[in-house]
Amino acid sequence: MATTYAALLRGINVGGNRKVPMADLRTLVEGLGHDAVRTHLQSGQAVFTTRSEGPGDKSADPAGDPAEDVLAAGLADAVERHFGFAVDVIVRDHAYLRAVVDACPFPAAEPAPKQLHVTYFSAAVDADRFAHIDRAAHLPEEFRLGDRALYLYAPDGLGRSRLAERLAAPRTTRGVIATTRNWNTVVKLMELTRD
Repeated sequence: MATTYAALLRGINVGGNRKVPMADLRTLVEGLGHDAVRTHLQSGQAVFTTRSEGPGDKSADPAGDPAEDVLAAGLADAVERHFGFAVDVIVRDHAYLRAVVDACPFPAAEPAPKQLHVTYFSAAVDADRFAHIDRAAHLPEEFRLGDRALYLYAPDGLGRSRLAERLAAPRTTRGVIATTRNWNTVVKLMELTRD
């Protein structure tokens, strides 16, 4: 059985730092034994298919089926070995990416893509982590917490968002990988991973 995943690499190709050419990224992912490898934009998204024969398959993970965390760790290790710097990686399958799109609490058809963003987390985060943020003080910016994802509505864009700065602070992201994508990319990754 084949499953299609998206890998989200955090903080590459930003401001000329931590450069990862997409052709090299595709080669790395293929070298890990994955098929149908594609990249999207230059900001660190790769889509690939990997095979699993069920619980008895030990080919990708000695403990059982290849899982998102195992795939992410494998890609992060390959990037560090090849490029010489560490990169955080989150891997999600199509079903999860579809659920993120479907669960959007904001009217996604209305805002421009620069206004609506999703931050993907490597693990579930609870609302207590964000309790210190005064939501009313940041209006009209808003955020809603989902399952391993956070939705941010920033009418003036991410670059001008004070709320985005608060959400990205170490106090809220401690212990998890967090990487943000605009709504166009969120939807495109869901489409690209469709089986």
